[in-house]
Amino acid sequence: MSVNWTPLVIPAILALAAPAPGQEATDGTQAAPQQAESKKWSFSASVYTYFVPDSQDYVQPAFKADRGRLHLEARYNYEDRKTGSLWAGYNFSVGDKLTFEFTPMLGAVFGDTNGIAPGFEMTLGWRKLELYSESEYVFDPGDHSSNFAYTWSELTLAPVDWFRFGLVAQRTRAYQTDLDVQRGLLLGFSYRWADFGAYLFNPDRDQPTFVFSVAVNF
Repeated sequence: MSVNWTPLVIPAILALAAPAPGQEATDGTQAAPQQAESKKWSFSASVYTYFVPDSQDYVQPAFKADRGRLHLEARYNYEDRKTGSLWAGYNFSVGDKLTFEFTPMLGAVFGDTNGIAPGFEMTLGWRKLELYSESEYVFDPGDHSSNFAYTWSELTLAPVDWFRFGLVAQRTRAYQTDLDVQRGLLLGFSYRWADFGAYLFNPDRDQPTFVFSVAVNF
């Protein structure tokens, strides 16, 4: 039995969008700039194109929106082919030289795979090194065999602001391989508001998987 969990995300979105207690200004002259900044929306859209050996190539789009602590996200072909997911999360960050950004999220998954998914996005940065990870676990009450842990992680070094390289790993069910966790190499470039990425998974195999990405921030 398929279950559409999308309505369960609505209360989470409303709760996260509501202003937190204790944030109202006692001195309007000092608090106004911070309040104005927190009310600004920022958006990003990305497309990852997968070239999978012995399988159908496919495109994986995603859209993100942030306003202060609130994080909203939509994905397609991420948990499975012909499957979408909607997310709501809470942003927070700490640190100066060593920075840590963390966004716990709750998502509804619907399509060929259905369920509810807790997850997170995390970035740990120190100087020119950065560790990024996004992970989730999908619970499908109609088919427990569809329960699965997904992850995408990158460890990169950026010698200059516009270029990075490093290692990447992923665990996915969007396509099948004989490896539970795929691993590989990545190159990334930035130009103005756009980011470009090239990924090579399983380079030691006869038929590796290639992934190319484009992301824009606005």
